[in-house]
Amino acid sequence: MTLTELRYIVALARERHFGRAAESCHVSQPTLSVGVKKLEDELGVVLFERSKTDISLTPVGERVVEQAQRALDEAGVIKELAQGAQDELAGPLRLGAIYTIGPYLFPHLIPLLHERLPQMPLVIEENYTARLGEKLKQGELDAILIALPFTEAGIVTQALYAEPFVVVLPASHPWTARDQIAAADLRTEDETLLMLGAGHCFREQVLEACPACRHGSRELQKNLEGGSLETIRHMVASGMGITVLPCSAAGADRYSQRLLSIRRFAPPVPSRTVALAWRRHFPRPRALAALVEAVRDCELSCVTPVNDSN
Repeated sequence: MTLTELRYIVALARERHFGRAAESCHVSQPTLSVGVKKLEDELGVVLFERSKTDISLTPVGERVVEQAQRALDEAGVIKELAQGAQDELAGPLRLGAIYTIGPYLFPHLIPLLHERLPQMPLVIEENYTARLGEKLKQGELDAILIALPFTEAGIVTQALYAEPFVVVLPASHPWTARDQIAAADLRTEDETLLMLGAGHCFREQVLEACPACRHGSRELQKNLEGGSLETIRHMVASGMGITVLPCSAAGADRYSQRLLSIRRFAPPVPSRTVALAWRRHFPRPRALAALVEAVRDCELSCVTPVNDSN
């Protein structure tokens, strides 16, 4: 039994497909198949039920894979301890961020952190919250930037800043005459609300601010979906509708002042709390502390620092 074979069965349990599991392990499909079969033979049990259309875990396979993941986690801790003993602030830091944070924070964060710690480059990934959480638990990422709430066993979170939401309108929209916009006003027969598609946590946060904006049986609200906040801003600029954005994403290009208008919400103002999350026993606390300090020193103009931790 080897750590490599344990990685194979964890990957296969996650992907439910030999080809995708092999790709995630950076090996050929035959290599992974042989490794899985070898481990099954050594243990004397069948871990996976195989058919032409599906791969599923057997009851004993579920327990073995769960234990295999724990073993891989502990092996990763050993490796990180050895690396961290050399210099916590030297070597790459693997940082993930959700799609609605990374593009607006990274342009400020990366130059600042590079100036302070050039020996600690960031390896960046953007993804959905659920996928980032998986990679964090599996040791593929060192820390992730997400919006709270975020609760996972063995994961620590530290709130960084609170960010209000704003309403973004075409520059010619009649609501530009208002100083503030009530969340309830987003639900009108005359407005098309542009939102992110399913899977984005920010979509759910917008719908929490305006519960009536969910599609109902009457479907009074016309909703259109975009794949990114930038796509949605471009759609608003072209006159397709209105949208709600985190304030840091509201005016990120040169044409925004000519084609877009930004209005604040009337109280209570919807907002989100951006946080850093990492594994409880991650062995480079000084690197995380430097990252937290750099994020707070980015001085995004519309956010409010938060100093508590969990």
